[in-house]
Amino acid sequence: MANIPKEEPGDEPDDVLFNSLYGVRTIELNRPKKLNSLNGSMARKIIPRLKEWEKSQLASVIIMAGTGEKAFCAGGDVAALAQYNTEGTAGQARSKAYFGLEYQLDHLIATYPKPYIAYLDGITMGGGVGLSVHAPFRIATERTMFAMPETTIGFFPDVGGSFFLPRLDGEIGTYLALTSERLKGVNAFYAGIATHYIDSSSLGALTARLAELVFKDYASLSDRLTIIDRTIEEFSTGLPHDEPMLLAGELRMAIDRCFKHSSIEAIIKALESEKAQSEWATRTLQTLSERSPTSLKVALRQMRLGERWSISETFQRENHIASHFMTHPDFVNGVTARLISKPPQTPTWTPATLDQVTDKDIDAFFKVEGSDRLQLLTEGVDYKEYPFGYLGLPTERVVELLVRRGGMTTEGLLDSIVRRRNGKPGVRERVEEILHRMCVVDGRGELVWREEGGM
Repeated sequence: MANIPKEEPGDEPDDVLFNSLYGVRTIELNRPKKLNSLNGSMARKIIPRLKEWEKSQLASVIIMAGTGEKAFCAGGDVAALAQYNTEGTAGQARSKAYFGLEYQLDHLIATYPKPYIAYLDGITMGGGVGLSVHAPFRIATERTMFAMPETTIGFFPDVGGSFFLPRLDGEIGTYLALTSERLKGVNAFYAGIATHYIDSSSLGALTARLAELVFKDYASLSDRLTIIDRTIEEFSTGLPHDEPMLLAGELRMAIDRCFKHSSIEAIIKALESEKAQSEWATRTLQTLSERSPTSLKVALRQMRLGERWSISETFQRENHIASHFMTHPDFVNGVTARLISKPPQTPTWTPATLDQVTDKDIDAFFKVEGSDRLQLLTEGVDYKEYPFGYLGLPTERVVELLVRRGGMTTEGLLDSIVRRRNGKPGVRERVEEILHRMCVVDGRGELVWREEGGM
């Protein structure tokens, strides 16, 4: 097991704020001028505190939030990493060390033995996703702005993207990984990124309410999560009616049709042939043409392999991929052009086209020797499916299994699932969309799952 990191000379003193309120322990990312972007100084503060609270009987619930109204965490401080990489081998080693530290933190959160809640209030991208998406509770608000924008800067959707993206419904994860499409507000909840949706004005009251909770000493983690789930729902005031479900209906069918393939070239061909959603397909083709060809091919391979990786293997393999990117010109070129240059410029990718990126080039990102594997901070905990995935909206797979049992009408299935989820907001809307898109009604009025999918 890896050693717990310690603060270093030069670390900022107040880039993370910690507080206690009865049984609640809060972590507040405090770099608002940088949209709370994560750096090594912050990770070196957060990890020891999480390990300390892990052993404390007084710490019952952990809450991660960001300072200000704009961002939870807009990602890792990639501008600093790009600068390091221009300093040669020593600088690249410094960048690689940062990613190892970040992934150790993300894995610690993913395997944390106590309830952990992330307030996705504002911009939540890249590194901010790693601090939240593997937690049992992810709360979206009207200010949430989710994206995995890495392919725009010559990188790949890391921070456990290999794990959570392929486990989203259908090809949503592949679509988000390759295009960097943004999901705003309640759509982060509908897509499965968040587990709950409440108004940002309620977060302070929610924190105070969670601090009032007292768990019995013998209560299991599952029991504690159930109590917290119900507590969060106390603050739900319903879902906004002026924000329709984005990744739904005909568009969702087109995403699954076009992004189901295992090569970028095949995805592009499918988009070029797309008729039902031709305007969307044209925009998506333009988007992909602007991305790093190497990043696209790495990200797609990552999506197809990651669905079989465990959570530990995910971060160990991503650490190797990230290290390889630190020696690749696209990362420095992409970050410099997109984020450092004023105004932003169009990056020059190397290689410049998809046909110039060979399978051998991509293979090198995925070869990990045993001695090179990242040492993690949690031992004896691993999984291939999120253990508390039931806290979010029902997945398409869950609905399919219920339909395939047979004997269910539309209203009967809806009522059963909504009742089982205690009337959780969004459950009825989500299940209705799945049934409308994926099912037909037979002569007896019972639901039948479409074998080839789609309306």
